[in-house]
Amino acid sequence: MLPELSVVMPCLNEASTIGHCIRQAQDAMKKADIHGEVIVGDNGSTDGSQEIAERCGARVVKALERGYGHAVMAGVLEAKGRFVVMGDSDGTYNFGHIPRFVEKLRLGVDMVVGNRFQGGIERGAMPILHRHLGNPLLSSLGRLFFKSPCGDFHCGLRAFRKEAFLDLDIKTRGMEFASEMIVKATLKGLLISEVPTTLSRVPAGRASHLRTWRDGWRHLRFLLVYSPKWLFLYPGVLLMAFGIFTVGWLLPGARTLGNVRFDVHTLLYGSAMVLVGFQSILFAALSSVFGVSVGLLPRSSRLEGWLRWPVLETGVLVGLFLLAGGIVGSLMALASWGQQAFGPLDYEIMLRLVIPAVLALILGSQVILASFFLSLLNLKGE
Repeated sequence: MLPELSVVMPCLNEASTIGHCIRQAQDAMKKADIHGEVIVGDNGSTDGSQEIAERCGARVVKALERGYGHAVMAGVLEAKGRFVVMGDSDGTYNFGHIPRFVEKLRLGVDMVVGNRFQGGIERGAMPILHRHLGNPLLSSLGRLFFKSPCGDFHCGLRAFRKEAFLDLDIKTRGMEFASEMIVKATLKGLLISEVPTTLSRVPAGRASHLRTWRDGWRHLRFLLVYSPKWLFLYPGVLLMAFGIFTVGWLLPGARTLGNVRFDVHTLLYGSAMVLVGFQSILFAALSSVFGVSVGLLPRSSRLEGWLRWPVLETGVLVGLFLLAGGIVGSLMALASWGQQAFGPLDYEIMLRLVIPAVLALILGSQVILASFFLSLLNLKGE
């Protein structure tokens, strides 16, 4: 009979703790009457961890490539249970809590994530920077960006239905593997729940595989790259709106606030803000379409509805309108220059014609080019 549960433990030189973790998991399953197995995803250990695991009754699966995600995936792919619990084999997680996770899975939850802040963190088990800044900040960003219900994005003890997990098609293989799992599960609408668990100190003499700044940046980078709205769209809209306000405010003439005079120099910076903001919005659209087309992002009914519009034709018309405005403004500037026999001009007057004209020409060109590129990305859907 196939086991109900597979416990997967990624391992890299954990000879001092792997045996304890395996026995703890086996005891927890036995006491809770859970028919299960333990699989060790070995990541190239050289300290005899594999032999210890096998003596304890675990199956050892070799990950062909280095990386936390590779070790987990190697174990999951070999798992025979319909449920999987994954947890680090460094002795920091309590596998005695396995029944809490299985209980949720049996009730129909797709993914269960441990929350160390609810269960308790042993003194010295988590660096102060991780506990009070890194983890809370990244978890908060994950909840903000993706509406995830998880309060501890980086807890390594978690469980899931194997079928649901494989459908996520996880791409990353480093430490950000854990973040991608939660993000994709949330975006795909899987039912996610949390249970309290604990975190213990790493045994003396054992160096942590976690690198604070490197791995923290990789998690943050993933959250940003996987959320075009927060990386590109919202900053772009804010910057473009402020730029449009600045241009509209200064176009009629110079303005004075207190002792500060704002003139065409600020008008030029306002135009630059409009351009950069618009480019950021374009990146949001392009990256969203590309992400969906290659399977990095889940399909969105809102995005698909927008793409059913004649994007190319509409974009070309808007772009031509902007180009026409730019050309008219340029001709007006040229006519003004001609009235002065193409000699010296009042730069404040001339730049109030030239800057908006150049802005319209650039925006029009970008809209047309981006419309063709969006149409190219969407060829499969047309």
